[in-house]
Amino acid sequence: MMTKEEMPACPVATTVQLIGSKWKLLIMRNLLERPWRFNELKKNLEGVSQKVLTDSLRSMEEDGLVIRTVYAEVPPRVEYALTELGQSLQPILDAMKNWGEAYKASL
Repeated sequence: MMTKEEMPACPVATTVQLIGSKWKLLIMRNLLERPWRFNELKKNLEGVSQKVLTDSLRSMEEDGLVIRTVYAEVPPRVEYALTELGQSLQPILDAMKNWGEAYKASL
């Protein structure tokens, strides 16, 4: 997790740094619905590589947006879910969805 001193001075830049990649936004879109397993996310996010998905989830976990839960089962089951902080980004994603729908309708 970044310290306050390491964060950009601009709040928009801070938000972009945390969720600004294509894959992070799509991961969050999915996790807003429910917790997902790694392979479910990989199958749903067409084109994402295993490395990029792993790196994105780790980064989001370090930033406090995602929680990784490992269940003591055989075989082990791991689920990813949004933290309360991650869920607080829902209005941003909703606004992006609404804008995208309006833009498509205007074409």
